[in-house]
Amino acid sequence: MKMTLIASALALAPFAAQAHDGVAACAAAALKAHPGKIVKMEVKTEDKATVYEFDVQKSDGTSWDIECNAENGKVTEVEQEVAPTDAKWIAKAKVSEADAKAAALKAQPGTVVETEYEIEPNGSASYEFDIKGADGKEYKVEVDATTGKVVESSVETVQVGEG
Repeated sequence: MKMTLIASALALAPFAAQAHDGVAACAAAALKAHPGKIVKMEVKTEDKATVYEFDVQKSDGTSWDIECNAENGKVTEVEQEVAPTDAKWIAKAKVSEADAKAAALKAQPGTVVETEYEIEPNGSASYEFDIKGADGKEYKVEVDATTGKVVESSVETVQVGEG
């Protein structure tokens, strides 16, 4: 835990005090949405806006990805991470992982370094691929697991924590 806090402080140092206030407000909002333990935080750019994404693990074993607008401290998206064997996932996923991966790589060429399976607030399912681009940046590309369409793409600038 101490190393995580030190790593967090070092990673966030360039953002100065103003960003610190935004991170604190967003962390509080994320934990209000789903009380638990923040195990990872990412800073990314979506549609020219800075977004903090917190991975929260709850005591019941569920994991949640909670996004928050860095400027106003408001939660903008909440997704439940699930295993590909989860009944909710199986009921909604009609597109194979290979086909979804191909769609993600067409939208953002590179190498997939992580795949997550998520249930959206409306109950739909999506794949989220972390892709290392040829430019060295890490991109997140979300593909609807029912339609195979890319629904979101962002650039990750900082990651602190597990994963």
